[in-house]
Amino acid sequence: MVELHESGEDYLEAVLVLKRQNGIARSVDVARKLGVSKPSVSRAMSILTENGFITDGPIGSLELTEEGLKRAESIYARHVLLTKFLMKICGVDEEQAEANACRIEHDIDDDIKNGIEKWMKKNS
Repeated sequence: MVELHESGEDYLEAVLVLKRQNGIARSVDVARKLGVSKPSVSRAMSILTENGFITDGPIGSLELTEEGLKRAESIYARHVLLTKFLMKICGVDEEQAEANACRIEHDIDDDIKNGIEKWMKKNS
């Protein structure tokens, strides 16, 4: 499995979320969503393409490959889990929980994530 850096995970997640929200993800949309420059997105998409996660689609869209979709969904699921967990445990609003989940999601070990999932199922 190709290891992704934190930024690579952020880009994959952004493409997935944009496609779900708008039906399409373009570089300009990713740049806006992540607050980065178009050249940064271009460089990231080139790396993600080289690693088999992204392909170019029609009308300048970004398409997730099968592996890209699998990784993006896993990253996004971790993000959603952590957001809900922080809201429940800390009593913070969704915006604060989501901002913190974004920072935590890249560094959390699978056994910790699995423990949080187990706890959430038991305590929901």
